[in-house]
Amino acid sequence: MPTLYIDVETYSEVPISAGTHAYAEGAEIIVAAWAVDDGPVEVCAVNGDIRNTPVYPLLMDEALTICAHNSHFDRTVLRHAAKLDIPVDRWTDTMVTALAHGLPGALAKLCEILHVPVDQAKDRDGKRLIQLFCVPRPKNMALRRATPETHPEEWQRFLDYARLDIEAMRAIDKKLPKWNLTETERRLWCLDQNINDRGVLIDLALVDAALAAVNTRQKELAEETFEITDGALTAATQRDLLIEFIAKEYGITLGDVKGSTVEKMLQDDTLPPDLRQLLTVRAQAATTSTAKYKALKLGVNWDARLRGTLQFCGASRTGRWAGRVFQPQNLPRPSLKNAEINAGIDALKARHPVSNVMALASSALRGTIIAPKGKKLVVADLSNIEGRVLAWLAGEDWKLHAFAEFDEGTGHDLYKLAYARSFGVKPEAVTKEQRQIGKVQELALGYEGGVGAFVTFAGAYGIDLDAMAGKAAAALNNRLLGQAKDAYLRAVKDGRPTFGLADKTWIVCDAIKRAWREAHPATARLWGDLQSAMIAAIQNEGEYADVNSLISFTRRGHWTLMKLPSCRVLCYPAARADDGLSYAGTNQFTRKWERIGTYSGKLAENATQAVARDVLAHGMLAAEAAGYRIVLSVHDELIAEVPDTDAYSADTLARIMSTPPRWAPGLPLAAAGFETDRYKKED
Repeated sequence: MPTLYIDVETYSEVPISAGTHAYAEGAEIIVAAWAVDDGPVEVCAVNGDIRNTPVYPLLMDEALTICAHNSHFDRTVLRHAAKLDIPVDRWTDTMVTALAHGLPGALAKLCEILHVPVDQAKDRDGKRLIQLFCVPRPKNMALRRATPETHPEEWQRFLDYARLDIEAMRAIDKKLPKWNLTETERRLWCLDQNINDRGVLIDLALVDAALAAVNTRQKELAEETFEITDGALTAATQRDLLIEFIAKEYGITLGDVKGSTVEKMLQDDTLPPDLRQLLTVRAQAATTSTAKYKALKLGVNWDARLRGTLQFCGASRTGRWAGRVFQPQNLPRPSLKNAEINAGIDALKARHPVSNVMALASSALRGTIIAPKGKKLVVADLSNIEGRVLAWLAGEDWKLHAFAEFDEGTGHDLYKLAYARSFGVKPEAVTKEQRQIGKVQELALGYEGGVGAFVTFAGAYGIDLDAMAGKAAAALNNRLLGQAKDAYLRAVKDGRPTFGLADKTWIVCDAIKRAWREAHPATARLWGDLQSAMIAAIQNEGEYADVNSLISFTRRGHWTLMKLPSCRVLCYPAARADDGLSYAGTNQFTRKWERIGTYSGKLAENATQAVARDVLAHGMLAAEAAGYRIVLSVHDELIAEVPDTDAYSADTLARIMSTPPRWAPGLPLAAAGFETDRYKKED
């Protein structure tokens, strides 16, 4: 089928940071650029109505596939600004294709990586011209908008720039791999686009009330900060000044004042009262909820629905979804119970005083998503999906059996069981405190994590490692403690990090790690098998290196591929096996395309999270087919907006989600959910 490559340039008073749908609602198409297959690139000014341009009949021609880079933007703008509602299944997207194969989404970066020649001077000038013609001029300027009439020379260069984008997109489309453009992934992407178009209904009254309450509280906290510091600081959010002030006044040097750091300091009973008060103010003032409420306020459409919140294959290594606009994948964990949140929401909306405004605002963020009148939200979540998938991929038979028994109601809680097998006790004897240790083991150690991973997860779940070490040491066998002690001495000798832990605490954590690994021999074996297979594939182009019956590696040119049970592949561009494993990728900290090291445990994490994503994707397609109209996906959870009748239930949605795909026989799945008129995290 012939392909129409298209790109539109637009003007809108709404900033693009508000999200595609809010932007598009007030957008005007000012330029269209296009080409059919390898034909000449055409560019024209739209002058307010694309129907009067030569590209219009091409857009209406159903015999043409339409390709755009970030097609969600072009498709949405065409629907709003030109009243053209072109079906999703006619579109393809070079940005999504890139993301699905482990590449970045930015067009310029793809040109660089794929060696597509681009006139860099024109590209830089193009960015300047977009600022000139596509956004309002600064408020202090008499001319509020640049047009072809006010800037004729710049306008001609702008048209030339639009031509460049089509040429780059077309060249990239030819060079991009297409391994993951399967029929299933195509159906899933179309569903993703429909979910983004539907959006979620937002309780704007709650958003307004929360913003007002938070703003008032922020002013109060700033005044408290000013008083505590005798005017040295005007707000506790002044990070660098705060660190400097604490060092000068209290002799305490802090590397940061992140939430976890402040929380740990507040546990110290010897803190001076003024410093304790200052840190308490900091903990409240540094909440991120304000930014999210502002994003909700700016991002909704005329019908109070927030759209475009998901990015397909946004996590490019595994294919999981990423969040956009108000980042639903990154909502804070509620610190209040649902009953407290609901009462607080009522109080906020009634403009009544509430205690602990910041905690309430943070905890109530999920509650901004509501069901329309006559409908309800049906929510279901896959239970411990990564733990189940990892056990299945590794062939950890005892654990698969344990999951199945637990789901049937005859087996033990898996966190208790993890602790029991590591410490050689009966599951029924495991205490609540010991279960928390088992939980941290499961979360931290499955991907070859060591003491550092244990420290990270223990902090997240409020475990005092020193206290734990004192209690756990007696339960560990002397052989493991001896091995851990030797490892600690080597770490100190080699100058490796000990994470500020007391020697006994470090040794106990390391011994617990060793106990977990001994209890999971198949999982520990999987780590090494993944690394060995990847190295073999890198060294033997065209041959398959099997990890087991579920996963294999192969190399095709510059690409090393991990084939998953679903037949989707994870891509490792320019992978090398010299001096450790590495590949070319986007550094999550610097955001630059550079060489990234990996190792056996990280490969296990990639595989597990990717398979978990494929399980969720299978459930999404099945749920949609059963009439559950999905409006959002958050991690391993689906939120459907359905009629408020008995025909739709959380049990049914959970049953659909926990039905294994045909490619995953023997994978024990479980899901649970609830029905509500306001989104929440189940108590």
